[in-house]
Amino acid sequence: MGLREDLLKSIWHAFTALDVDKSGKVSKSQLKVLSHNLCTVLNVPHDPVALEEHFKDDDEGPVSNQGYMPYLNKFILDKVQDNFNRLDFNRMCWTLSARKNLTKNTLVITDDDAFKIWCIFNFLTEDKYPLTLVTEEIEYLLRKLTEAMGGSWIEEKFEDYKIQLNAKQQCLSVWEIIELIGTGHFSKGMDRQTLSMGINEVFQELILDVLKQSLPDKEGKKCLFLIKCSGKSFEISASDKKKKQEWIQAIQTAVNLLKQGLPAPHKEARQKRKELRQKLQAEQEALEQRMKELQTANESKQRELETMRKKLEEDAVNAAEEERRRQQTQAELQDRYRTDLEREKMVRQQMEEEVAQKSSELEQYLQRVRELEDMYRRLEESLEDERQARQDEETVRKLQARLLEEEATKRAELEHLHLQQQKAISRTEAEKQELEQQRIVKEQALQAAMLQLDQLERIRRQADGISRKNGLLVITRNYPSTRSQFYLGANQSTRFSDILEIKFVTGP
Repeated sequence: MGLREDLLKSIWHAFTALDVDKSGKVSKSQLKVLSHNLCTVLNVPHDPVALEEHFKDDDEGPVSNQGYMPYLNKFILDKVQDNFNRLDFNRMCWTLSARKNLTKNTLVITDDDAFKIWCIFNFLTEDKYPLTLVTEEIEYLLRKLTEAMGGSWIEEKFEDYKIQLNAKQQCLSVWEIIELIGTGHFSKGMDRQTLSMGINEVFQELILDVLKQSLPDKEGKKCLFLIKCSGKSFEISASDKKKKQEWIQAIQTAVNLLKQGLPAPHKEARQKRKELRQKLQAEQEALEQRMKELQTANESKQRELETMRKKLEEDAVNAAEEERRRQQTQAELQDRYRTDLEREKMVRQQMEEEVAQKSSELEQYLQRVRELEDMYRRLEESLEDERQARQDEETVRKLQARLLEEEATKRAELEHLHLQQQKAISRTEAEKQELEQQRIVKEQALQAAMLQLDQLERIRRQADGISRKNGLLVITRNYPSTRSQFYLGANQSTRFSDILEIKFVTGP
């Protein structure tokens, strides 16, 4: 929503307050005062001459063929820059409109709270005149106010109110909204201060674009965090870590919105709700148009049916007259038909006799056909059996050929295997003979070694002196300082391989 649309809403309230008789016209003196006040609060130079030229007097009083809007757009709104205090502008328009329309007798809110509700109403309403607030925006405002007061939103209570509202009208004016909130209809159980604080919080968010606000900290500084700007630093404290995180997130959101040039979240949400309402309204209008078309088509069908009914009645009358003429004609033709019927009976009897004869012949022919078909079927079965026998014979022949081929292959493999086995047996016999020769050679070498060993043993016995004692072979060796004897147990043999026991004795 642009600046011009916002300004026009507030100006519309002031203009309608000056329009006492609801005729849409205001005296020139009042327009002068209104224009001067608008130029003052909007920081626009005032040109009273242009107003006099625009509104000229005639014999019936101040008249303008163009109205006040062309003057307002050309000489005031087109010159407006965003260098004025919007609250002062809204306060001026509020003062003019509230003086006539606001009833304070039943309200539990202050004039400042009513002014804030008036500003919120202008923010939420669409730029369609006269300005009203639709049901969806009423619910949004009441829900925001309830949350700001720390209360619980009761959906059933608002649904009952919406039913009452839809029974009368589906929207409220600004003064009805102020009365609805100011009488405490949806804030029962809340004191005036809580209601005023809730209105102020919603006003701060929606009108002043305040993303986060807090109360004075009475418990001292805790959960501190520092915001460093280019020219100044700010130290902020929160009551707990959760509030601290909410503040940091709100500040980050504000910085991102300023960097990207995006509107405040509640303005974007308002635009989305407006687009959704427009879409639903377009669908509703399309549905209504469709219903009108269907109704028109239905009426056309009704007219067609009425025309068809009249035509059917006329056709029924004509049909009755035609039936009367037909019956008369039928009565005249009955005698002729009777004569023709007798003649037809005779002809029919003759035809029946011929048909009976033809039927007998046909039955004989069909019997012959069935016999031929049965014969043909038996021949086909015999032919099929013969064909199947040939196929089975061919299959058996192929199977025998394959078995013979496999048997020849296996026989060749067995012969090859037999040759390999013969070769292996020959190799085994040769290896066996070679091993036998090696064994004989080793035995001969062993015998030769044993002979040499026996000779060496006899020579050693002669050198050391060997005697037998009690069945033991005693070997005595003389050393310079000791005398050693070896007792050998043997079976009358002097071979070292037959030694059974060796005892070592040391003595003088």
